[in-house]
Amino acid sequence: MLEEMLPGDDGLLAEPYPAYARLREAGVPHLVTLRSGLYGWLVTRYDDARAALADPRLSKDPRHAPPDWQAAGRGRPLEDRSGLGTHLLTTDPPEHTRLRRLVSGFFTLRRLERLRPRIEERARELAAGLRPGDDLVGDFASPLQFATICDVLGVPEGDRTDFQRWTTAVVSSDSSKEARPQALRRLAAYVGELVEGRRRAPGDDLISVITAAADDGERLSEDELLSMIFLLLVAGYETTVGLIGLGAHTLLRHPGALEQLRARPELIDRAVEELLRHDSPVELATWRFALEPVEYGGARVEAGQPILVALGAANRDPRRFPGADRPDLTREDNAHLSFGHGPHYCLGALLARIVGRAALGEVARLPGLALAVPPERLRWRASLTVRGPVSLPVTFAAG
Repeated sequence: MLEEMLPGDDGLLAEPYPAYARLREAGVPHLVTLRSGLYGWLVTRYDDARAALADPRLSKDPRHAPPDWQAAGRGRPLEDRSGLGTHLLTTDPPEHTRLRRLVSGFFTLRRLERLRPRIEERARELAAGLRPGDDLVGDFASPLQFATICDVLGVPEGDRTDFQRWTTAVVSSDSSKEARPQALRRLAAYVGELVEGRRRAPGDDLISVITAAADDGERLSEDELLSMIFLLLVAGYETTVGLIGLGAHTLLRHPGALEQLRARPELIDRAVEELLRHDSPVELATWRFALEPVEYGGARVEAGQPILVALGAANRDPRRFPGADRPDLTREDNAHLSFGHGPHYCLGALLARIVGRAALGEVARLPGLALAVPPERLRWRASLTVRGPVSLPVTFAAG
């Protein structure tokens, strides 16, 4: 039964891929109901997934969702009556094009290469500070990516403790109903101060780029600006931490690959791409809604129906990737879908690759690296979209 092997189920958090293989072999996309009550057409084959990701007949805007979805307030995962639900993941052209253009000026190769030396230096410092038994997620990946996001936004060093406290309260599912709105107000006020400061004295950070674009006639509203930053904090932080955690986990599960990367560090760029393909930190793309009847793999999806593209399943499709269940760090033809495809291709893909390269390069250099707990004791994120271990305690030969 399909309902016995759906993404997001507790029993599939650690190893969803055998279930995805059965779904792929079942043929056409299937209309499924998730444990949460959400339903939609699940796309698992590579060719169908790639087509759906770039299909202009599919909308990211939840206002095109079925009436029962809208009545339940579903579809905008960042929504909390504060305007945070309108962002790059929930808009279509031309609105999506406008929002993307205002921030894309920062995510260029030239600008991001300026961040690379500090990211690599910070990764070395964090790796040097690790001790046997430490957690590669909490003690390494999380602080590395949080500091990177602060660099991107231009948050001064002296403000980062408060900034981290507020953002943690905003994005954490454990926050109380009272704590989250209060933290959001403080975060909004602080971001407003950063914006005003950049108008007076522009820098080379993302907020300066957005502010300059607004001064040239384009403009983000206050809600759009906060939503964009919130999206960076949620999507940019969680997914890159997942990239590092999952990449390290794969290397630990496949010691031959770890030894290969250790012996041939020049493989790091291909290794990052292959680790992304083998275990994508974004397991499923965010919801899409058919604007008109569409067909994928022989299945007809009626207008208004939700579609869920399983990136993790598509990346393991043996029709596209020979030996798909085995990590091959020398793989050359690697057009994985972990960053999406089409107009919604991840804006921060290059930055994620830079951070992932720095982090996983340091992980591979830890001598005698091994899990510090049995694999079955690892805890996994209970999320429909973002995949990764909650923690990854390791042991190694300390220098």
